[in-house]
Amino acid sequence: MALGGVWSRVKPYLAMVFLQFGYAGMYLISVATLKQGMSHYVLVVYRNAIAAAVIFPFALWFERKARPKMTVSNFLKIMALALLEPVLDQNFYYMGAKNTNASFASALYNVLPAVTFMNAILLRMEKIEIKKRRSQAKIIGALVTVVGALLMILYKGPVVEFIWTKGRNHHNNTAGSQDDGHWLAGVFMLLLSCFCWSAFFVLQSHTLKSYPAELSLTTWICSMGAVQSGAVALVMERSAKPWLIGFDMRFLTAAYSGIMCSGIAYYVQAIVMKERGPVFVTAFNPLCMIIVAVLGSIVLGEEITVGRVIGASIIVIGLYSLIWGKSKDHLTQPSETGEKEGALKLPIAATDAIKSNSADHATVVEIPSARNPSSI
Repeated sequence: MALGGVWSRVKPYLAMVFLQFGYAGMYLISVATLKQGMSHYVLVVYRNAIAAAVIFPFALWFERKARPKMTVSNFLKIMALALLEPVLDQNFYYMGAKNTNASFASALYNVLPAVTFMNAILLRMEKIEIKKRRSQAKIIGALVTVVGALLMILYKGPVVEFIWTKGRNHHNNTAGSQDDGHWLAGVFMLLLSCFCWSAFFVLQSHTLKSYPAELSLTTWICSMGAVQSGAVALVMERSAKPWLIGFDMRFLTAAYSGIMCSGIAYYVQAIVMKERGPVFVTAFNPLCMIIVAVLGSIVLGEEITVGRVIGASIIVIGLYSLIWGKSKDHLTQPSETGEKEGALKLPIAATDAIKSNSADHATVVEIPSARNPSSI
């Protein structure tokens, strides 16, 4: 019993750490592919089409009897989700990363937890009690995370030497060395991407209350995302050449990004979000930056500077403070262990999944401001 309780509490953390490694791989291979000439508009279409094709059979089987009725309201929310993440977020991210680099893009994305936290407060999904220590920890953690990210962006410092970089000729390929116009455009695109992704998390959390079928919701988002991004791509890429890809790095990038970072990520985030809320999901994003910085140095030859090391250390402190505050929020909630015991498992049978109705799912979300503070 004790071991089962510990596993139930640890699962959301392990799931989010797993996703950060998945996102790190996407950052690296997508930047490499885009700088080799692949169109980001086409990449977004293929990514979401592959994700929808992979997730659809699981949604069809596991949620065949538990899938809620599609209403006009839910469909409009899904269309908005598809616009925010597959179309706007992904295209803005790819454009920004192409003009900077993988390490810089992942570093700038560390403002995501703070942006989501502020959006959740403004939308009354996150309740702040300023006299409570846990609320103070969340506010301080969000601010410290932003400070660390800004430090990484504004201060470069000398290059840090590692065992695998000794003897390497250091080409100044950090973001600050890019053409000023392209670099500033890249920063602007990444900030827009970050805002869209934050809005996606908040809207996804809200949509799950009326459409509590994670696999089906993921399939809908990816399908509608492929359709919407396809329309954009047809306008922006009018020749057939950008659409022609073989079994090469371009196909690998589309397949990996679609399966791992769209299909699996949307589903796992939805599961964790129902238990802990949107801020908890985004709070793990700084870990991806650390992974990308190390792997980018090894694989892509990107430089790690003193500014990034110091900024990363500050971000980890802010991340710990924010998660600590969220964990204390979670502990103050009424015990729902029985309902959450299998939160990260696929439904074993449709009858098991249908036992809880939409109202039950709304209770598990833990983000309505009038009742309990959200705890991601």
